[in-house]
Amino acid sequence: MTDDTPLSHWLDRGRAALGDTPLTPEAEAVGRVLRVADGIAQVSGLPDAALGALLRFEGGQTGFAHSLNPEEIDAVVLDATDAIEAGQKVTDTGEVLRVPVGEALLGRVVDPLGRPLDGAAPPDTAETRPVERPAPTIIERDNVSQPLETGVLVVDSLFALGRGQRELIVGDRATGKTALAVDAIVNQKDSDVICVYVAVGQRATAVQRVIEAVREHGRIERCIFVVGGAASAPGLQWIAPFAGMTMAEYFRDKGQHALIVIDDLTRHAATHRELALLTREPPGREAYPGDIFYLHARLLERAAKLAPEQGGGSLTALPIAETDAGNLSAYIPTNLISITDGQIVLDSHLFAANQRPAVDVGLSVSRVGGKAQWPALRKVSGRVRLDYAQFQELEMFTRFGGITNPRVRGQIARGERIRALLEQPRFAGLRMADQVALLAALADGALDDTPPGAIATLRAELPRWLDARAGEAVAAVQSDGTLTDTTRRALTGAVAALAQEIARRAAAE
Repeated sequence: MTDDTPLSHWLDRGRAALGDTPLTPEAEAVGRVLRVADGIAQVSGLPDAALGALLRFEGGQTGFAHSLNPEEIDAVVLDATDAIEAGQKVTDTGEVLRVPVGEALLGRVVDPLGRPLDGAAPPDTAETRPVERPAPTIIERDNVSQPLETGVLVVDSLFALGRGQRELIVGDRATGKTALAVDAIVNQKDSDVICVYVAVGQRATAVQRVIEAVREHGRIERCIFVVGGAASAPGLQWIAPFAGMTMAEYFRDKGQHALIVIDDLTRHAATHRELALLTREPPGREAYPGDIFYLHARLLERAAKLAPEQGGGSLTALPIAETDAGNLSAYIPTNLISITDGQIVLDSHLFAANQRPAVDVGLSVSRVGGKAQWPALRKVSGRVRLDYAQFQELEMFTRFGGITNPRVRGQIARGERIRALLEQPRFAGLRMADQVALLAALADGALDDTPPGAIATLRAELPRWLDARAGEAVAAVQSDGTLTDTTRRALTGAVAALAQEIARRAAAE
């Protein structure tokens, strides 16, 4: 080396040796754990961390910033906190919490972070998305006009669901809320709808029953199960609905159709309350923090039917909420009722009377309703709800006295047949043509001589009977969802013939 060798010469040689690697230092925001308990870690030294920022602890655990205070951050830990101690380093990754999305998740049971719970290898997903995403804007949405068939007669005929709708399923504990939602999932086995089931705070045995039911009766390869169970960290339970919504949005944004069941938001609200109280947020009504409405609103607003310019996909939400002693006016149920597009109310008294599904026809409503219902089904179900409501009132008033008026006796007899029609066993979904045939036969008097006890047999045998005796009429209804007079007569005649056959067999016995 000579004294007159330019400095740039040695800099060029250094860059060549390093492969033009930049020599600029990388800054890293590092804090320290002050204390940790109950799934919450209080962290100091991260003054620039954003709300919801992804934090990484020294032992590899992750968490996110839940509340920001002048001197410290309250971080919700998403893993076990046993190995986290005061004084450990915490790094602000500069990112928000993200979850994997994609086709590889279909048929899998994962936790809210996408980690496998079914014993198989981690899903091979190439894309991740934030758990918190903005809901589609008004201009990006389209009218909810396509039906989402559940196969449950009382729902499809009286409280029709549309693709992109948010319909709350609400009722007391053990009244069949999850069963109704699982029936809707099972009924999508022959449709183009992808299903996502999110368990929040549920027992492992209850989640396993849901998975086995879908595996046995539906198509599990078209479903994703996101489990933030009762034994999971509170942080995982908190993000579970948001993670499930993100996974479902992947299919909606591709122009496909998805259905998400969140089981349930009452437990999610309780988890949010616990985290809020642990982070010293002031409680409000019934000890819930004031942002609980906004929390669920921003979650459920993400369910939507997209405009054709956005791909035309849809995401339908069936959140579940639990009431105490049928109290629909409690804080969380009223919040969710005001957010959603209607509610299906399940009644404990109807459930105890062995009416399944135990849907309270008077309190339930769909604010989309007939706009998303097949024209054929709308045509034959017009008076069913009114007739059934009148029957329930008459039945109450005539319970302790004899009925002498023939018109009243006729109304009660018709109501008993409607109640028998609306009762439906699990995993026995009906096609739209089957539902149209039953309701048309009811309206046209073809079931007037059929005892209510025989209707269950008629409903079970009806699909095969219709395919054999009125196949053209079934195909016509299923193809375009309309009902002509000729098709109606064919379906009603087939139902009447089946009712006579069942009566003949009963007489022979």
